Amino acid sequence: MTDFSHLRQKTGLTIPEIAKVLGYTDRQVYRWESGENMPRKVVLNALRAAMETRGSKTRTGEYGFTFIDLFAGIGGLRRGFDSIGGKCVFTCEWDKYSQATYRANYPHDDHEIFADIRQLKEEDVPAHDVLLAGFPCQPFSIAGVSKKNALNRPHGFSCETQGTLFFDIKRILAYHRPKAFLLENVKNLVSHDKGRTFQVIRDVLENQLGYHVQFRVLDARSWLPQHRERIFIVGFRDDCGFRFADLEVPEPLKGPALKTILHPENGDEIPEKPYTDGNIGRVSDKYTLSDKLWNYLQGYAEKHRAKGNGFGFGLFGPEGVARTLSARYYKDGSEILIRQEGKPPRRLTPRECARLMGFDGPGKSEFVIPVSDTQAYRQFGNAVAVPAVEAIARLMRPYILAAAEEEARKQAG
Repeated sequence: MTDFSHLRQKTGLTIPEIAKVLGYTDRQVYRWESGENMPRKVVLNALRAAMETRGSKTRTGEYGFTFIDLFAGIGGLRRGFDSIGGKCVFTCEWDKYSQATYRANYPHDDHEIFADIRQLKEEDVPAHDVLLAGFPCQPFSIAGVSKKNALNRPHGFSCETQGTLFFDIKRILAYHRPKAFLLENVKNLVSHDKGRTFQVIRDVLENQLGYHVQFRVLDARSWLPQHRERIFIVGFRDDCGFRFADLEVPEPLKGPALKTILHPENGDEIPEKPYTDGNIGRVSDKYTLSDKLWNYLQGYAEKHRAKGNGFGFGLFGPEGVARTLSARYYKDGSEILIRQEGKPPRRLTPRECARLMGFDGPGKSEFVIPVSDTQAYRQFGNAVAVPAVEAIARLMRPYILAAAEEEARKQAG
């Protein structure tokens, strides 16, 4: 994320709105946003002034709309809707470690985090304009389904512990009838159980609840140095003209490389223990694989290669693009290993994972990570790619605000 993009998101304004405020074309602002061009200092100063103006309104409670954050994790979906001027009025997340990270990054929330959505009564959820939910993906993911099949366990909607949680979203949508929603899950949701799972979801949202629903599968590669395909489902209560097809997705082949998220290890970055140390911010030795583990991973990969299988580790350099970061990364880091001269490769640090998922911009260390490495890897591996959500939120924003204004006019008489 560029400095311009970071500041622009803090204003809560879209790229066309910022272009109008600054007096430049949309095309020029898109170039600054993507990092293709660097804005002059006067432009950044004007953007900071707009941010302060927006911030003063936010602090006085003048929000454009409200939203709730279900299956919140560490707040990836929320970050996109915070950036466009929304106010989170309710959060639900069951994992205590994710709750700790969420609280550390949103210390000024005026609401508690509700733990178990299954125990949540619809009437206890405050009224809201938008519902956000990254409902559990393990019952539908390729890896999750394969594991459950191997263990002869149910998956999808048959998985009572996680698969049926979608219907908790249904009952909250049915009770509150928010103006819009955004749901996120793994790409495999579309094809799970020969498409029947997704057919049920669409039937619930469109036919039973009456929402106008559109969906897209997006690869985070367009914004981040990681291949991460996820399905995003957008619904509006009224037919407002929203078109998911209008989302402008940057060219994936022109996306950033891993060097943008890696610790430079040359003194350009302030050391951050326990991730980096020394005068030049060298990555801590604890992230380098032991000889034993590195030999095991190479042997495992060779064994499967001989059988014609594709299983094995992923080894990358600064110019590369990573595989999907998973929640199991803490086990051996095998899907994303970083080359090192003269010694075994290393895992990403949790700070690099924060950047790889878009919670921090390149070279930034602002996202608070209060948990152990193991928990941090799980949290980032389960998270959503923040820039993708921000792009969707920007596209949804004018339709959300128009719906909120229309409702306010009706209530005013």
